[in-house]
Amino acid sequence: APTSRQSVQQRAVKATGLRAVREALGTTWTEVKDFVATESMPVVVKPVESAGSDGVKLCHTVEEAKAHFTLLMESQRKCGAQGAAVLCQEFLKGKEYVVDCVSRGGVHKVIMVWVYDKRPTNGSAFVYYGMIPVESSSEVAQVLIKYTLGVLKALKLDNGPTHGEVMMTADGPCMVEMNCRSHGWDGSWVPLEKLLTGGYSQPDVAVSSHVDGPAFDEIPAVYPKFKAAGQTVMLVSFFRGAVRSMPGYEKMKRLASFVALQTPIGVGSKVELTVDLFTAVGVLILANPDAKQLEADLATVRKMEKEGLFTFDEEIDPVQADDMVDMLPGRRLTEYSDASRLSGRISGAGAYKASAGGPPTNETLFAVAGAAFAAGALIGLLAAKAVK
Repeated sequence: APTSRQSVQQRAVKATGLRAVREALGTTWTEVKDFVATESMPVVVKPVESAGSDGVKLCHTVEEAKAHFTLLMESQRKCGAQGAAVLCQEFLKGKEYVVDCVSRGGVHKVIMVWVYDKRPTNGSAFVYYGMIPVESSSEVAQVLIKYTLGVLKALKLDNGPTHGEVMMTADGPCMVEMNCRSHGWDGSWVPLEKLLTGGYSQPDVAVSSHVDGPAFDEIPAVYPKFKAAGQTVMLVSFFRGAVRSMPGYEKMKRLASFVALQTPIGVGSKVELTVDLFTAVGVLILANPDAKQLEADLATVRKMEKEGLFTFDEEIDPVQADDMVDMLPGRRLTEYSDASRLSGRISGAGAYKASAGGPPTNETLFAVAGAAFAAGALIGLLAAKAVK
């Protein structure tokens, strides 16, 4: 999102007394130097006329911050940017969470809380390894939910889906950004979310919020206790080359916890070392009523990654693995799903009642979850295009 929009959000949240990112905005160094001098290092310095990480730098000294501030102002002026300015912000330290909601007429439904699993890998400081759902009854979820609902109120976001990125810092939750859209990742998480909640996901509820009020009203204010253990797994490559075959994928499909796999990789694809979302080699959805079995299957996948998921046309030495956003734009995705193998094994499914009838059976739930994988991917892609 544009930096200017993020700053507007932060000021609105701060005005209500909620924790917000400390920052200073200016067109001259004089306007921000006192903030930088008193803020703990490092600090983030970025242009307001940008999107994503363009021009963003983590500065570790006052001198470095001043130099980057000057560079950004000069470059914005050369480009003729309207409203050119530079934002200096505190660097948030903590664990990053996501709180997904859907609203209708000021009534908010908390659909899911996720926590990102990021690790240093292949020379990159932060590589996504997955996204883990957080039980709504947990202490951290309760704190995050209360804070996020306050943010929605502060920003007057009364209708539609939202995807809130929140950092849990030493002094409590702090918003990174509130995205006015559904969760991304090409909708790969939709089948897992349906399994966890008992039949509904954020895209479903978002549609209901616009066209089916009664169905929206049936959704609980906060998602229920999980019906299974599950996780969205980003697949990491420690090898590179042109793919000859994909034995790792075939082994994943035989795991007891396998639900779905979405990947841009096929025979002939060129695989690079995974250093970010763009070089990830797929998204795997695992779910199981037995948490220990899920853990065992996840460990198997991580072992397979280090041994190699593919065979290549040429042999390349592996990179040593470290101990232990949406995704993949512009690449064709292949989808595999077999949620039906878990049919009937998760008890208590059916918390959501569609407007057309009663609660779904376990068989129906898993069939819908499998079908939702492809539908979720389409919704994710459309949402991503809509916000560009």
